Amino acid sequence: MAADFSFDVVSEVDMNLVSESVQVALKEIVNRFDFKGANASIELNAKEKKLTVAASDEHKVDAAVDVLMTRMAKRGLPLKNFSKGKIEQALGATARMEIAVQAGIPTDKAKEMAAAIKAQKIKVNPTIQGDQLRVTSKSKDELQAAMALLRGGSFGVDLQFKNFR
Repeated sequence: MAADFSFDVVSEVDMNLVSESVQVALKEIVNRFDFKGANASIELNAKEKKLTVAASDEHKVDAAVDVLMTRMAKRGLPLKNFSKGKIEQALGATARMEIAVQAGIPTDKAKEMAAAIKAQKIKVNPTIQGDQLRVTSKSKDELQAAMALLRGGSFGVDLQFKNFR
């Protein structure tokens, strides 16, 4: 039996589900009466993990983003991992908004989580490994206490727990 037990805390977004949500939202936008003549579009850049929503004015952009977020929520995507930008005026009297898809735990959030675990005096050892946090301990009960603490905290990203060992 292993001397130490561990698990990884990650924040992942399934880009296939994001792509499906974009396609379903585009179908709805094309068929809705309030979007007639709005030239609304949603583009997904999977490499840069960015969504661009464009329409004829700011209100249509907001409405298109609401449709997109609703479709993503129905697919079970964590909406915390999508950070909306400001609505910008674009060329040709149009408006657009960029939405960043946050995959992985940012270093500052990982440090905040590690500090929260250490502040509770739980006998675990959190270490930051790239865009994830690994928590190790000699006791499975301590690991479960750390998991409960992380689930209860509000760190601004959706957390998943993987690689239980």
